[in-house]
Amino acid sequence: MPESLVVAIHQPNFFPWMGYFDKIARSDAFIFFDDVQFPKKGGSWSNRVKLLVGEEAKWVTAPITRDYHGTREILEMSFISKTPWREKLLKTIDHNYQRHPYYSETMELVSPLLLNPEPNIAEYNIHAITTITLRLGLDATKLKRSSELAHRGNSNELLCSLTRALDGDTYMCGGGADGYQDETVFCEQGVTLQFQNYSPSVYPQLRQENFIAGLSIIDAAMNLGWSALGQSFHSSSC
Repeated sequence: MPESLVVAIHQPNFFPWMGYFDKIARSDAFIFFDDVQFPKKGGSWSNRVKLLVGEEAKWVTAPITRDYHGTREILEMSFISKTPWREKLLKTIDHNYQRHPYYSETMELVSPLLLNPEPNIAEYNIHAITTITLRLGLDATKLKRSSELAHRGNSNELLCSLTRALDGDTYMCGGGADGYQDETVFCEQGVTLQFQNYSPSVYPQLRQENFIAGLSIIDAAMNLGWSALGQSFHSSSC
């Protein structure tokens, strides 16, 4: 066991950006926060992400079922099953990325993940993230689910509780997290805060003069290939 066990916690996002996988690479344990409340209105990273569409960064969205009363957790949410959004998204990616250098090898992995018929958002996203994690050569055994761990409290206390549930003593937070995380609470719980401090890796993007950050890891894979991507995460975790 490492001297300091670093735990990262994040909602299961929809084909997330490189910073998400950097957090997986840098942590000793990564918890999918799947039992947090899903926002009743507005967008969510759980069902949308940005890709280059028409050579501009645009949202691509998987439609979700919102005809329910009260609140629901992410693990209770489902995609709309009556529309062929998977096939449409696949066509969008094909149209905009088919000339990229690593199109074929990227789609070999991504196509079945996109077309996965799983209706549950958490299950769908966790499966996709886990598969990509393995393809990058990262340790997928570190991936856990908050719904399968004993935890209590809200906000900062909840994050500490989840960290402690895995015998962690350090919680890794993302950029800008110091704006909403109270170090006093973490200190009282014996948990150290560690900031990820991730800077988006600049890589050549086909037909782009200026680098566009914050896109799905699909964009990075199309331009770099899985092997080069995996190497970059291994170096960042050292």
